[in-house]
Amino acid sequence: FLDSVCGHILNIEQSRATLYSGNYSAFEQVRAQQLANQQAAFDKQQREIAHMHSFVERFRAKATKARQAQSRIKALERMELIAPAHVDSPFHFSFREPEKNPHPLLTLDNCAAGYAGTRVIDAVRLVLNPGDRVGLLGPNGAGKSTLIKLLAGVIDTQQGERNPAKHLAIGYFAQHQLEQLDPAQSPLEHVQRLDPMASEQSLRDYLGGFGFIGDKALDAVAPFSGGEKSRLALALLIYQRPNLLLLDEPTNHLDIEMRQALATALQEFSGAMLIVSHDRHLLRVTCDRLLMVHAGGVSEFDDELDAYPAWLAAHTRAARQKDNDSRSGSADEKRERKRSEAQRRKALQPLKRALEQAETHMNQLQQQQESIENELSDNSLYEATAKERLQQLLLRKGQLDAELAMAEEAWLLAAERMEQADAEG
Repeated sequence: FLDSVCGHILNIEQSRATLYSGNYSAFEQVRAQQLANQQAAFDKQQREIAHMHSFVERFRAKATKARQAQSRIKALERMELIAPAHVDSPFHFSFREPEKNPHPLLTLDNCAAGYAGTRVIDAVRLVLNPGDRVGLLGPNGAGKSTLIKLLAGVIDTQQGERNPAKHLAIGYFAQHQLEQLDPAQSPLEHVQRLDPMASEQSLRDYLGGFGFIGDKALDAVAPFSGGEKSRLALALLIYQRPNLLLLDEPTNHLDIEMRQALATALQEFSGAMLIVSHDRHLLRVTCDRLLMVHAGGVSEFDDELDAYPAWLAAHTRAARQKDNDSRSGSADEKRERKRSEAQRRKALQPLKRALEQAETHMNQLQQQQESIENELSDNSLYEATAKERLQQLLLRKGQLDAELAMAEEAWLLAAERMEQADAEG
């Protein structure tokens, strides 16, 4: 969201405010490089200080070296100390190792599933093993959430067999689970239900990693925001040490710091995970396999995540053409259809403009990226005299890469909204 609406980011950290040009993704990349540089400079300075102290201690008592020792003492006194790199984040948690990790964890053998006798997905074959990191793609309404519910055992198969391992431990997250939290109970009371024998302090320490610090761990859940409830639901899920994560839009309501903390924790998870998310950054950094849910089936998406927007656009065009080709009827029906289509086109205009703007922005960034890549291919740029220009280009290229990734996500979201509105019309 910030990437599509902000051109500058004001970062407030350790009582200092710093303004950055570019969107949030560009800020993250620049800030990460700054922190890396700061930490490297800190480490280098610490080595220099240690060397100076060693010299002073060894030679300050020797007449022949006393002057050099005094010189180093004065240099130490004048030295402006570099602070170690530090990032403020209220969230610090990780997935605990599952008690068991059987192979396979869960299989679907020729399964079908749906609601009220209607099949949404059919003939699904899937095997999930520890270490599998799967992202689910597909148009809205294609059946991604249905597949996750089938895997979680929330709905039964209409055909085929769902075979869970004996020691399968599922961590299932979906938005409706926020409503299952007890509004009268506190975060501490929720986690105490999972582990009555644990000490209160250990549980409060655990909840602190999710931002429930001090009295917040004792407050009733009722007035909590959507983000706070999502954090609590994730804390309860993680505490149970699952070996299979089924996450349906886990980053909805979460703020930026919590999204990053979740992505980092998921990267270290040793079990299997299957994720549905519009957060392409989350899928990009956590998943190494993509499945497509489309036309009632589930198949491998044999391409990079960045190719998905183009696939979705082609699918939307094909579906619209098929719908137009199938329409026929009497003169009255045609007049009514024209009137209805005119109303639908009018309703779709804002979404169409948003899609066109997102596509224009994406094309502009691609042109800038191509220009910089052409300049980087110049051999003279890698000579010592051009070092500063090279660093500027590399920094700008990193910014453009991040901006382009987010522009593609904005385009993808606009395309999905357009497709959904078109289908409903």
